[in-house]
Amino acid sequence: MLWVGIGLVLVVIVLVGYWLLVTTEGVYLGPRVVTLLYDWTAERYDDIKQLNYIDEAGRLGIPLARRLQAVRSPRVLDVATGTGRLPLALMRQFQFHGTVVGIDRSRGMLCEAEDAVAVYDDRISLLQEDAEALSFPDACFDCVTCLEALEFMPNSPAAIQEMLRVLKPGGVMLVSNRVGKDAWFFPGQLCGRGEVEDYLRELGLGGVRRELWQVHYDLIWARKDGELDPRDGSRSVQMC
Repeated sequence: MLWVGIGLVLVVIVLVGYWLLVTTEGVYLGPRVVTLLYDWTAERYDDIKQLNYIDEAGRLGIPLARRLQAVRSPRVLDVATGTGRLPLALMRQFQFHGTVVGIDRSRGMLCEAEDAVAVYDDRISLLQEDAEALSFPDACFDCVTCLEALEFMPNSPAAIQEMLRVLKPGGVMLVSNRVGKDAWFFPGQLCGRGEVEDYLRELGLGGVRRELWQVHYDLIWARKDGELDPRDGSRSVQMC
C-alpha cells in the first residue's frame, strides 16, 4: 500500500507540474516563469504553431487593413507580438500603409521577430515591454491587437485597460479569447466564451463582436467610442 500511495503522489505531482508549466505556460507561477518558457521555445515557436499564412491574411491581415483604410498612415500596437505574426500579416496587405509597434516580454521571441520582419524594419518597431504597464502616451494608436496571450498574463484585465488607454477614440481593438474546455484549465483568468466580450462592454467599448477563429480561440473585435482621425496617424498624436 505504501508504494501505491507514493505512486499516486508522484502521478499527482507530474500532472500538476504539466498543468503549471505546459498547459497554462507558467501563468500561475508568475510573469518571470512565463517569459522564461517563451525564451526557451522561441526558436521552435512557429513550427509548434504551424501557422498558415493564407489563413493569417484572411482572418487577420485583410480585415484589419480594411478597418484602417480610412486613416492615411495608421499606427498599430501588437501586444505580445511573439515572432511577429500580426505585423507580418498586416504588412503583406497592399492596402495597409501604416506602421506597427510590436511588444513582448520575451527577448527570445523578439529576436525571432526581428529576423522575420527585417524586410519591413522601416515600418515595424519591436520593443520589450510589459503589457500591464505600457510606456506609451494616452490615445496613441489607431489599432491595438493581442492574440493568443491574454490568458497567459497574470492580470489580463489590467493589460486590456492599458490597451484601451493607448487606443485613440474610434480606434479598433482585436483580441483573442481562450474558449471551450481549454478555458477550464485557467481558473481566475479572463477567458471562456463571452467573458472577454462582457469585460470590453463594461469598459465602454462598442461594436463588440465575436468571430469563431480556432478550436481554442475566438477573435473579439471592438471599437473605442469616438471617430478615427483620417489624417496621417503619425501626426495626430504628439510624442507617440
